[in-house]
Amino acid sequence: MLGALTNWSTNLVERYLPDPFVLVLLLTLLVYAAGILFEGASPLAMARYWGSGFWQLLEFAMQMVLVLVTGFVLASTPFFRRILSAIARLAKTPGQAIVIVTLVSLAASWINWGFGLVIGALFARQLARAVPQVDYRLLIASAYSGFVIWHGGLSGSVPLTIATPGHFTEKLIGIVPTSQTIFSSYNLIIVGALFILIPLTNRLMLGHGGRPVHVDPGKLVDMEPENAGRIARPADWLEQSRVISWTVGLLGLLFIGLYVADRGLALNLNIVNFIFLFLGILLHGTPYRFLHSLEEAVKGAAGIVIQFPFYAGIMGMMVESGLAKSLSEWFVSFSTADTLPLFTFWSAGLLNILIPSGGGQWAVQSQVMLPAAMELKADLNRVAMAVAWGDAWTNLIQPFWALPALAIAGLKAKDVMGFCLIVLFVSGAVISAGLLWA
Repeated sequence: MLGALTNWSTNLVERYLPDPFVLVLLLTLLVYAAGILFEGASPLAMARYWGSGFWQLLEFAMQMVLVLVTGFVLASTPFFRRILSAIARLAKTPGQAIVIVTLVSLAASWINWGFGLVIGALFARQLARAVPQVDYRLLIASAYSGFVIWHGGLSGSVPLTIATPGHFTEKLIGIVPTSQTIFSSYNLIIVGALFILIPLTNRLMLGHGGRPVHVDPGKLVDMEPENAGRIARPADWLEQSRVISWTVGLLGLLFIGLYVADRGLALNLNIVNFIFLFLGILLHGTPYRFLHSLEEAVKGAAGIVIQFPFYAGIMGMMVESGLAKSLSEWFVSFSTADTLPLFTFWSAGLLNILIPSGGGQWAVQSQVMLPAAMELKADLNRVAMAVAWGDAWTNLIQPFWALPALAIAGLKAKDVMGFCLIVLFVSGAVISAGLLWA
């Protein structure tokens, strides 16, 4: 049955899924029309909401770009490449390759979503060289499937946002430490269950999903920077200087140590980006190698740079027209204190298809879900994490966040999304059960 479902899923996606940029344009038109038809907004008002919201997420977009870029830079250091190469040699069969890449991606995504996206794709390339007979589409899909865990991990934008002093919902819920969100018992149970079931699901899909795709191992060789180590002009002494990188990298580590001493493990987006940036500078060894990796990383961020303003515009239309409120309140209307986290999760998953931004989505849903939770006397922290998990969940079929991994892999969204659709069903059941009963 799983084989038939996988074949159906991959064929469906390959045939009908457009490029992510086309998708965001279609979503823009869909939300524009929905605001007019269902909320009674005028065409001019919807255009005004769209244009006014278009640049509202620039700061957050820059943070997201840095998460991706710093994650890529760190994952591509010689230190991590050697680790990935050593782990890849453990895989002797396609089945082992699928399981190992999923576990590595899950672990890396839990640590940092940008790190997970990048290291999963880079590791999949290593495995494709070690086990060339593996279905490359499923290998990359397995690497991307681990991304579903990110919002329950250390870089989750919702739990980090509400743990940051001055956040916009502080008057409602105060400062919420990560011990009550990321490290809560129910969240850790969900994470543990996904670590077991997602690798198993990916392994069971091996041999299904239509015609397998393999790749020439010669095309997967990681290229060394040109002229690395060459000293031909005075400026090269500076660009190739390990002293400069190590000194600045150690200065960054000094600040990180002071931050931990002052605030403990109070993580937020800025400190996570800071940690990854300066570890990358330190581990690349020279400014030249760091800059070469940075250039590669920025290529993968192109989709975020151009599409994020469109999603901000969609968010503006969703919020100002009342569409987001109507969608969320429909779920709230039949909820209880116990079931509100579950229905919040489902509504967040649906809304994420239109607003694929954890921070942006929290800005929308928190205004409805938190007052509802207070009225129903539901667990506010669990409701917040339900939004976080919903945002992460449907990323499996929202190709926006797959862009960096696909750029590294040299594939298109339609090549992997059919497999990810199956993981969507499995992970959705696990997260729902965890939010309801754990």
